[in-house]
Amino acid sequence: MKLKGIEHLAIISEDTKRLSDWYKRVFELECVYDNGKGTYFLAFPDKSMIEFIPATHPSQGKPEEKLAGVRHVAFATTDFAATVEQLKSEGVEVIHDATTSDKGISTFFFRDIDGNVMHLIDRPTPLV
Repeated sequence: MKLKGIEHLAIISEDTKRLSDWYKRVFELECVYDNGKGTYFLAFPDKSMIEFIPATHPSQGKPEEKLAGVRHVAFATTDFAATVEQLKSEGVEVIHDATTSDKGISTFFFRDIDGNVMHLIDRPTPLV
């Protein structure tokens, strides 16, 4: 089996319109699919996507950052400092403020407006 990569990830939301509109506005994403029933696909410039799916059950609160399972999505950026400032101006909840490691890797952890843990990263040298 040969996989090409990750085409999309899905975020389940009690208000997909509100959440997908926030992602479109904040990250300047393009809506490439709207089924008219609350499911949306938003595309990044590299054509990877986030799918927003309506929840069938209410949220049980904010997911803990280190519980087993998928806990964050890492977004690469071309302007780390400006993106951090924009996210802060949007009023995101900061989990771990912006830091830069000895290797020059910059990270910033925050929650989106639904409380999902997200990660902004800038690597001077890609891992691959």
